[in-house]
Order: sequence, then structure tokens, then C-alpha cells
Amino acid sequence: MLDEQKKKILLDLIKNSSKDELLWMNGYLNGVVAGQAPAETTAVAVSPAVSKITIVYGTETGNSKKLATDFAAKAKKNHINAKVVGMDTYRLTDLPKEEYLLAIVSTHGDGDPPEAAKKFYDHIHSNGFKLEKLKYSVLALGDTSYPQFCKTGEDVDVQFGKLGGNQIVPLQKCDLEFEEDANKWFSEVLKTLVGAGNGAATATPAAATTTAAPAHGAPSLKKTGKQAYEGTVLLNTDLNDRGSNKETFHIEIEAEGIEYTCGDSIGIVPENPSDVVTAIIAKTWADGNKIVTYKNEKTTVYELLKRKVNIIHLTERLVKQYADTTGHTIPAGKADLLDLVNKYPVKSPTQFEEILVGLNAIAPRLYTIASSPAAHEGEVHVIVARDAYDVNGEKRYGLCSDYLGKLKAGGKQKFFVQPNKRFRLPAENKDVIMVGPGTGIAAFRSFLAERDATGASGRNWLFFGEQHFASDFLYQTEIQNWHETGVLTRVNVAFSRDQEEKIYVQHKMMEHAAELFAWLDGGASFYVCGKKDPMSVDVENTLLKIIEKYGSKSPEDAKKYLEAIKEEGRYEKDVY
Repeated sequence: MLDEQKKKILLDLIKNSSKDELLWMNGYLNGVVAGQAPAETTAVAVSPAVSKITIVYGTETGNSKKLATDFAAKAKKNHINAKVVGMDTYRLTDLPKEEYLLAIVSTHGDGDPPEAAKKFYDHIHSNGFKLEKLKYSVLALGDTSYPQFCKTGEDVDVQFGKLGGNQIVPLQKCDLEFEEDANKWFSEVLKTLVGAGNGAATATPAAATTTAAPAHGAPSLKKTGKQAYEGTVLLNTDLNDRGSNKETFHIEIEAEGIEYTCGDSIGIVPENPSDVVTAIIAKTWADGNKIVTYKNEKTTVYELLKRKVNIIHLTERLVKQYADTTGHTIPAGKADLLDLVNKYPVKSPTQFEEILVGLNAIAPRLYTIASSPAAHEGEVHVIVARDAYDVNGEKRYGLCSDYLGKLKAGGKQKFFVQPNKRFRLPAENKDVIMVGPGTGIAAFRSFLAERDATGASGRNWLFFGEQHFASDFLYQTEIQNWHETGVLTRVNVAFSRDQEEKIYVQHKMMEHAAELFAWLDGGASFYVCGKKDPMSVDVENTLLKIIEKYGSKSPEDAKKYLEAIKEEGRYEKDVY
């Protein structure tokens, strides 16, 4: 206890001190008591004037959520209370009330927001409000192998500014290996928040920072927290019959200890074709056995070209980088590396190596799982449509679909499981409506096999579509068996090229609209899997028309109805 004289001095000091001075003293004394250093020489950090922040995240794979949770813990250690909330559950009416908001968001597909972030993204672009109290910063996650790198994060950052917000730390864009850059960004955020408590000037907004692709390594399963597996290929068969315009491969892989849930995907990093790699090496006079360093890892030129770097559809940025290095004038746009070295030759093997180590790593491709843990224990199945396209009269194929189509039974294949927590079966007694044309059937083969194996009592209704009944009815025998045994309560199919007028799944939905609405209004969950454009858009527009007509609702009320079942988790999409 203090004696009376010291106590009086202390009380007088407190009485005549400002709030900021009291906060400084509090932090100073805490440091002295903790024994950090002698009181005479230590300048102890004060408790920040910013006492609370909100961290919102929008994620497709879970990375944004993990970062948000980790950063909240760090904030609390710095005496800042952090509320963490997903963009899909964030109460949008709270946004104008926020003072300090951090947004962590990934980019999905061709520059689109993740499904879980779409409502938040659309809301801030409605421009019906102002965010003049808001102080914010955005962390954007992406993949530099895609042209719309971190597009969603960029859009959110720009829109916050347009709505009157004050950027406290510049936008940080991160590539696949994001941990280091993300942590640096949050350190700057913390400095700014603590600096506000010290009366220091707030960080001045600057140009968005981006980590160049060469600073990052190939996709690392360990670093992203995903369980890596090496399995044995059991079967690889073409599901299409003779006369089909398509090749759709059903691939089964056996892997010890594999764990997944219906609705998840697997990620596979493909290898480049050996003949293309050999041609590139020959054209550039490179030594395939020479050891080079790529992303702090030593490997041969051949191995780098074969298994590590992307050589197909180089981005416009990398084509420009190739032009700058070689001195050639090359039109803007994407190009394959082999086309570049053939048309715009390098001057020496050394120049080629300089180009080589600056290429992006091969990005993993995700495929929705087509098997069920209950029905296919120890195995994972996927469906892969071989992607074919034409370049100046030459037929070419998509890298991963071509690679997977050539897998042989007995061979080894590495992969990881990518959870999709939003795309899950409901309770076993709930009804399910599934719309999955083409390879979109993958998720629903998984769902139906699981419900069959577990004896789920809920009804199941499938809409499937393809080009021709005779050659393209994927899993025809299984679907017919499920219907005959009662697992599939209803099944409706649409084969678009079997008649003069094209018929798609949305037309079949409309044919059975009254009953479809009765299922939906009775609590059924509605799922869509497959191509995003135009299929999923057409399906949603048709569903709105059905709700409007058979629910006796106005167009606006039909949209509200659909939003409500989305909020309940009864309308989910897995589209690509």
C-alpha cells in the first residue's frame, strides 16, 4: 500500500491527467510491473484508443476464415477486442455503424466473389448509403495464374473508398502462399490501431501492394493446412458411348486413411505433357539436367518444366515479361510457352532460364467428389470432362483434363481434399432437389450413394441433362437402379440434341413446376452443380419464375423468398 503522501501525489496526478495520459500511464506501469525493463529507460506501449474492431471474411476454401480467426487472437493480445464474422452471416445494417473494419476475401473463378461473400459484395455495390465513419483495410487472397488476380478484394477496397470510408492500411494482395504477406499486412494494421491510441498520425493510404509471383512457391499442401494423399488409380473409364462429341472420364482412386464428406472436392496438380517439355528444351538449347533454383528449391530444368511451372496459357503479364526479356515485340494476350519460343526465340539458354524461373507455379485444379464415404470406403471418385479447343486450326486440350484422362490403372496419384462446408446434405429425413447436368452429376452421385448406404428417409429428386440419350447419359444404370429401388423418388432428364428444339434442365423444371414448388415450400433443399454460365443462371431464373407463379408472389417477393431459403441453407450451388 502507498503511504498518504504518495497516495496524494498519485490522486492529484490522476485528477489532472487527460484520458490519453492515463492510458499511457496504465501501459507504462504494466510494463514496469511485468519487469520488461527498468522504468527509467523503458517506453512501454500504451493501451490503444481503438478498443474494438470487426473482421469480416469471405471464403471458398476456409483460408480467409482461418486468417480472420488468427488475427482476432493477435488483436486481443494487444488489448483490442475483435469480432469475427463471415460475410454470409454479417448483418448488413451494421455496416454504416462500423468504425474499424478489416475485410479478408478471396476471389473465385473469373474474378467473382466467393458464394459466401456475394450478398456482402452486392450490398456494398448498391450505393444506397454512406460509410463516412468507416476506417478500413482489405486483405485480398488470390492466385496469380489467373488473370483476375484478387479482383474481389480490389473491388471491395475501391467500393469502401467510394462510400466514404478512410483506408488505414493499403490493400494487400496475396498469392497462393499467403501467410507471410498476410501477417505483414496485419502487423501494419496493428501499428496503425495502436498508433491511433498514441495520438500518432494514421497511416497514409498508398498504392495497393502486390507480391510478385516469383516470390512465391508452388502450391504447398502443408502450408495451406490440407491433408495430402497419395493414392492408387483403380479405374479410369470414358463414360460416353460411341458417337459422342465428348470424353468424360470416371476415375477411381484408392487412398489409405482418406477422409472427406459428400460435397467436398479433391485438388490435383497436373503435370505438363512430356512431348511439349521436350520440344521447349530442344527449341531453347537448354540443358534439361542443369540444376536451377525455383522458389528457393533446387531442381533440374526438365523437372521444373514437367512438374512445377505452368507453361499453358501464360498470362498477359508473363507474355509481356517474356517480350521484355527477349526484346521481341509480342501482341498483348495469353500464349503457351511452346508457341512463344517457336515464334519469338530466346537468344541463349541463359536467357531462357531467366524466363523459366519467373513463371507461375502450376495451380491445383478442383474436382467435385463423385463418391460417398459410406458407399465407397477408402476410395474417392471424380468425373472429368476432357476440355478440347482449337488454336489456329490445331486441336488442343486442357492441361489437367488431358492429364487425368491419360491416367492408367495401377499408377500413383497425389491429391488433397478441399472441404466445401456450404454444400452439405441436410438431415436424413429432409427432402432434396438436385439439378446437375453434365459433370454436375458428380456431387449428386455422391449424395445419392450416401443416402442409399445410410438409409436416409428423405425424398430425392434429380434433374440431369446432356446432349444425347444414347451416348451421353452419364451413370445411366446407377440412376435407373436408384429410381427402381426408391432411393430416387423422381428423376427428370433433358437431352438437348435429341430433337430439333433444344431442351435443357430448366425446361424440365418448368414442366414439373407445381410439384417442384410444393417440395420447396415443404422444406426441401435445392442444389445446383455444374457450369456457372449459362446453366446455373438459367436454373435460378427459372426457379424464380416457379416461385412467383406457384407461390402467388410478385417478382420482388419471389426474390425475397429465394433469399430466405438461401439464409436457411436450403439453396446451395457448386458451380464453375
